[in-house]
Amino acid sequence: MYYKYSAKDIVRLLEQDIDRTVRYLLPNGKRQGNEWCVGSINGELGNSLKVCLSGNKLGVWSDFATGAKGDLLNLWCACRNLEIREAILEVNAWLGISNPKFEPQRRSNWSKPQFKPGALLSSSSPSYYYLTEERKLTLSTLTKFRITEEGNDIVFPYYQHEEITLVKYLKLERPDGKKMMRVSPNCEPCLFGWQAVSTQTRSIVLVEGEIDAMSLDQYGLGLGVLSVPFGGGNGDKHRWLENEFDNLAIYDEIFLCFDNDQVGQSATNELVQRLGRHRCRIVHLPYKDANECLQNDISVEDIQTCFTNARILDPDELKRASIYVEQVIQELYPTDNQHLGYELPWEKTRGKIYFRTDELSIWTGINGHGKSQVIGQIILHSMKQGARICVASLELKPKRLLARLTRQASGLRNPTEEYIRAIHDWYDDKLWLFDLVGTAKTERLLEVLQYAKQRYGINMFIIDSLMKCGISEDDYNAQKLFIEKLCDFKNEYNCHIHLVVHPRKGVDELKMPGKLDMKGSGSITDLADNCFTVWRNKHKEDQISRVRFGDNIPA
Repeated sequence: MYYKYSAKDIVRLLEQDIDRTVRYLLPNGKRQGNEWCVGSINGELGNSLKVCLSGNKLGVWSDFATGAKGDLLNLWCACRNLEIREAILEVNAWLGISNPKFEPQRRSNWSKPQFKPGALLSSSSPSYYYLTEERKLTLSTLTKFRITEEGNDIVFPYYQHEEITLVKYLKLERPDGKKMMRVSPNCEPCLFGWQAVSTQTRSIVLVEGEIDAMSLDQYGLGLGVLSVPFGGGNGDKHRWLENEFDNLAIYDEIFLCFDNDQVGQSATNELVQRLGRHRCRIVHLPYKDANECLQNDISVEDIQTCFTNARILDPDELKRASIYVEQVIQELYPTDNQHLGYELPWEKTRGKIYFRTDELSIWTGINGHGKSQVIGQIILHSMKQGARICVASLELKPKRLLARLTRQASGLRNPTEEYIRAIHDWYDDKLWLFDLVGTAKTERLLEVLQYAKQRYGINMFIIDSLMKCGISEDDYNAQKLFIEKLCDFKNEYNCHIHLVVHPRKGVDELKMPGKLDMKGSGSITDLADNCFTVWRNKHKEDQISRVRFGDNIPA
């Protein structure tokens, strides 16, 4: 289920209609001054449970008989005996909120691990000694996370909704000091530690390793702690996010507690962008990771202080000029291995044109002059360089678009069925389609692009064309607003957008259209980073054919 609102958003919505909320949950209560009073969460008459109805403590409730307290979502959970996820869905229905019905495109060929949980660790086993004596974990922690062993391997089971989705094995032996791990093959990547997370928690911590997750949980901060499956870094390291996106959507706060190194920083930067800057907090620990803190007897109070002081990220717009010094140096003196952007597939463009992140490219061209073929080659070549692409071809059905693209990929007019399947296997984690032929509303289009970026890490979008985005040809203000939104999107999500804009009709096809010949508002080209025209010199083609064939020009 894709959650449009987090738990904190739901609380604010309930606060806006607090009178109706408390009367629905606790109908036997009575208003006394600024409070709604009732006996308990069971709803009997009395004054033990009070809900504040206005002021700075709007929505805060306390049961003075039991000590229970919280906000309106906590109250909903308590009165209805629900978990947070269930309560959010029920509140959505009660308020008449419809969540976008996105169905994630999960791979269908994930395998379930051939694994049955074994007995818990024996106190006499080498694995138990390693985890308790060397790593300072307690038996209670190992039991909570359901850690077992298999021969000389420590077994870390990954659960989702109480089902084992993935299993990792850590060998105790370390030849040449190198850690040896293996993962159950072809299993769906997910987060480690769900089995130990309370269904009522509203904040979650992400760390880099299973032992770090258990170490931080052992400190007893009252937070859910999860580990990413493949360590820090970026790109494919975070394929797990596609499968955990919905599970993380409800949390108000996500603490990112990664190693204090370049790999950990790369992971932090990507997750902040995809999980939402507004709810991410950056934690810096006294040592490299949580387990080193545990081994060095860092106190619970010191760890709690690290989380209390977790850095809230400033708005993107507010930065000191001095932090850009390295980027300026790279801009003026690029290194050989620096990724400047995605190259075009033609040798003559190498070193001259790059499709950089956070840029908007406008494409125009007369019908029949090869615009779609050129963009198709760019799609294929960009995927070869590692791009993940979403195409919104609003003028062609997916089967026609992919048929043409597959011919280009194969270099054959009629590739075999086996070759077609092989090409589509290659497309699998590189290419997505916005499946709509006709007119798309700009709000829906941008909503889907945002989802695609956050869930699947897509970093290049093709929109073909502007005239199919639901904007009238003479509505220049709407066109300008849409281009501004595209610019905001590519800047915020660090991606490249290609937008096709048709040219105005000319007298004939002999004159090459330029940026001033595009249909619509002048803001389209003014706001773009790049403008490209695809034009065939048909007059020259005709002259060459006449020289070659005379008047018997082949059809």
